[in-house]
Amino acid sequence: MLGTQELLLFALTVLLVNATPGVDMALTVASTLRGGVRQGAAAVLGISLGCVVHTLAAAFGLAAVLAASAEAFTFVKLLGAAYLLYVAWSMLRAGLRPAAAGAAPEAAPHWRAAVLQGFWTNALNPKVALFFLALLPQFIAADAPSKTAAFLFLGSWFILQGGLFSLGLVLLVAQARRLQARAGLARLLNLGGATLFAFLAARLALAESPSH
Repeated sequence: MLGTQELLLFALTVLLVNATPGVDMALTVASTLRGGVRQGAAAVLGISLGCVVHTLAAAFGLAAVLAASAEAFTFVKLLGAAYLLYVAWSMLRAGLRPAAAGAAPEAAPHWRAAVLQGFWTNALNPKVALFFLALLPQFIAADAPSKTAAFLFLGSWFILQGGLFSLGLVLLVAQARRLQARAGLARLLNLGGATLFAFLAARLALAESPSH
């Protein structure tokens, strides 16, 4: 189809990628624990929109710039790391904020905020762009009539399958969200999430450009 090949293997690869813990999974879980299914689904939507950016970048050669230019890679990765630190700081403040006796639980941010958070977390990660650039060509035939169309098809497949997997994860995690009713557990989740996102930010900032 459209010059693609080994689609069953591609589907299995996408499943394994989605099941591997990383920034996107961490954000999906954290958003769901904080605001339930609606908040988690909003984060998944934002992540999917970020994947649209990476698909277009791979299809039209923009990701190749990140692979070839150490300066471009460094610029984007530092932006991504800074944004992850911002997410960590937000969760840290929520975790350290003392809860007033008898106060109602803190309301989760508007779902649009979760969409934007998911989008920027994914779109500002140059490692995702390079992953798309490295993965998709393996499933495009050398004699494909339009490699751009093949890139777009495989990218759309990746986004759809990944989105469905993540929504399943949201529904699963939402069941555990009921535990937040216990005193202090919501604060521990925020503090744990802040630590995780700070670690992910450091790992991204220290990632080396493939052009080195």
